Amino acid sequence: MDLGLTDRVYVLTGASRGLGYATAECLVADGARVVLSARDTDAVAAAAQRLGGPQRAVGLTADLADAETPDRLLAAAREHFGRLDGALVSVGGPPPGSATSVSDEQWRRSFETVFLGTVRMVRTVAAALAESGGGAIGLVLSTSARGPVPGLGISNGLRPGLAGMAKDVADEYGPRGVRVVGLLPGRIMTDRNVELFAATGDPERARAEAEAAIPLRRIGAPAEFGRVATFVLSPAASYLTGVTVPVDGGVLRSL
Repeated sequence: MDLGLTDRVYVLTGASRGLGYATAECLVADGARVVLSARDTDAVAAAAQRLGGPQRAVGLTADLADAETPDRLLAAAREHFGRLDGALVSVGGPPPGSATSVSDEQWRRSFETVFLGTVRMVRTVAAALAESGGGAIGLVLSTSARGPVPGLGISNGLRPGLAGMAKDVADEYGPRGVRVVGLLPGRIMTDRNVELFAATGDPERARAEAEAAIPLRRIGAPAEFGRVATFVLSPAASYLTGVTVPVDGGVLRSL
């Protein structure tokens, strides 16, 4: 299938590694150009270089908690590649712990980055895409948007709200050609999941238990998420908006 991505331009946050980077790899492989952002200067520069350097990828140091970040990223896309066709908004997972065990400061910091930072990015990109004829926005959320995940209280609190926000923006901007889709990764073998398994004290057992609960009986690979996200962002998915798409090996039980 031709996804129609040749020379289209996407901004991806949290994209020096993990699911954001995996999506960037798939976008570039299909002919798109990307602007990556992450908080680690060296890591995002190295990621952009691996994707082909300035002709295909540009890396910026940025933090979604900074209110100026969305405008900076959009300006970079236009400056380097002359257009903007969409964005993948990915933010590092908040600290683990039950909703009652994490501190006020952890809740507050997570709200500023995971929630408000995402909202700011989405509304800025949506407005820009509406002015230029449309495009697509993907939000990297979590299966916690549909059902609580034990030990991830902050995620359980914030992700459902972001899914609702995405639906609201999809309704508002759909008439102007802007699509908004939430992506719900389950167990994907990113650094985040390696850390969560390690935090149990017995990572091998934790992984085995996690795999036993997945109908496909295995942890997903980042590229498996990246390919789904790439399709969602592409013109090939032109009639898809206002939904959440699980990429979880069948873990979610809702139909």
